[in-house]
Parts: sequence; C-alpha cells; structure tokens
Amino acid sequence: MNARPTPLVSLQDVTCTFGSGERTTVALTSTDLDIAKGDFVALVGPSGCGKSTILKLVAGLINPASGLVLVKGREIGAEPIRIGMAFQNPTLLPWLSIRQNVMMPLKIVPPFRQEYRAKRKTTFRDRAEALLAQVGLTGFGDRFPWELSGGMLQRASLCRALVHDPELLMLDEPFGALDQFTREELWEIMQTLWLDRKPTVLLVTHDLKEAAYLAKRICVMKPRPGRIVEIRDVGFAHPRDMALTFTPEFTDLTQELRNAIIAVRKNGKAPA
Repeated sequence: MNARPTPLVSLQDVTCTFGSGERTTVALTSTDLDIAKGDFVALVGPSGCGKSTILKLVAGLINPASGLVLVKGREIGAEPIRIGMAFQNPTLLPWLSIRQNVMMPLKIVPPFRQEYRAKRKTTFRDRAEALLAQVGLTGFGDRFPWELSGGMLQRASLCRALVHDPELLMLDEPFGALDQFTREELWEIMQTLWLDRKPTVLLVTHDLKEAAYLAKRICVMKPRPGRIVEIRDVGFAHPRDMALTFTPEFTDLTQELRNAIIAVRKNGKAPA
C-alpha cells in the first residue's frame, strides 16, 4: 500500500489569537487543513472568520498561539518555499514601470536575485514579457501603474505573483474590487495560469461563484473564533468555461455553499 504523500501545507489543531489580557481576540480555534501540492483551495465564510489569518499563518507572517503550521512536513520557516501573493489592491509601485513591477520578485527572491544584474535585460525581461502577453498586456511593459485600468493592474499583479515560479500562490480577494465582467475575465486568466504552471493556490474570497469556478476544494469557515467546519470537493473538470456557471449543478453548489454560510452564522456549524 502506497504511503499518503506529505501535504505541501498542513495546519494541525491551530489556534491564533491577537492582543492580550482583556483585549485578547481568538481569531482561529482548532483549525485543521491539509493542502496537497498543486491543489487549488478556496476559503469562504463570513467577514472576520479568519480567512486572511490562515493566509498569514501559512506565509509565516504571524505565529499560531498553539498547534502546528507545517510546510513540506516541517514547521513554517524550517524549509524554504517560494511564495507569490496577490491582494485586492494591486500594490504596484507607482514610480516603476509595469515590467519593472512584475520583475521585482526576481530582484529580491533567491535564487533569482543572485542572477538579476546579469539577466535583468535578457532572460528575466523575456520572462516578464511572456507573462504579460499571457494575460493580455503585450505592449504595456513600459507603462506606469497610473496609466492602466483596475483590471489591467490586477493582471500585472498576477504576473508579479507568478514571475518567480512560486510553489505556493496566495490570493486575498484579488478580484473583489472589479466589475463583474472584468472579474470573470480574470477568473479565466487565473485558471489558465494555474493549469500552465501548477502552483499550489490558496484563495480567500467572498464570491461563492468565484470559489466554485476556480477551486478544486472549498473550505467553509464559521464566524469568530474562526474554524473550518466543512470542506467541499468541486467535481467539475478543468478547464472550466463560463457556460458552466449557468448549469443547474453549478447553481446548486453555490446555493449549498450559501446555505452553509448562513447556517454557520446562525449556529456555528454547517448543515448536515
């Protein structure tokens, strides 16, 4: 019998608190989650349930009060891992061109930073341009962030998050501020980038349609203190197209997720 592969990321009975004394807030309690290499997991739930806290724990930006956060089978920080991140605000540096913004991880993340000076005008430039072309930004590398629309900035932000071939890609509501048409277009682009590059993805979103369209698994979380109360496998094969979102099966899934979130807001657990 083959041994089960070690998850790329594992949260084991994790509790996370902020503040101290009477000001202590329990953000997460008794949280368990295994994420396999190449998986695409979405976190959904009410505001303040700890979705972004899980991202910060996995990235090593904060430490758990108790429990274990493991990466590649070892405690966070013990094993090097390349991480890419994209947020609701693209956070591009306004004084740099779009290409320079995209190339920023190559300048600061090992092992690329050791080669940056030698390759910034050749191999690394070509790498950035290829990504920009893949998201529909051919010819915009020399533009500055203030010259691009919100949707174009998010495309550039995805390129920056992926340019250094991260093993783990963390997305914190990266499409939440966009109009519906632009959002759906970026879902298709995100799916293509994931299928081409196969990073392990952890997505935080309030959009149940977005979670069902992109993810392989969806974790429903209860309100503070947050905890994952249900994990749903998404049975639709990849690649997916927007026509899927109009099918009864897709609509049923998003409605079941909505009902689960309503239930956890009321009584702290998903419906049986």
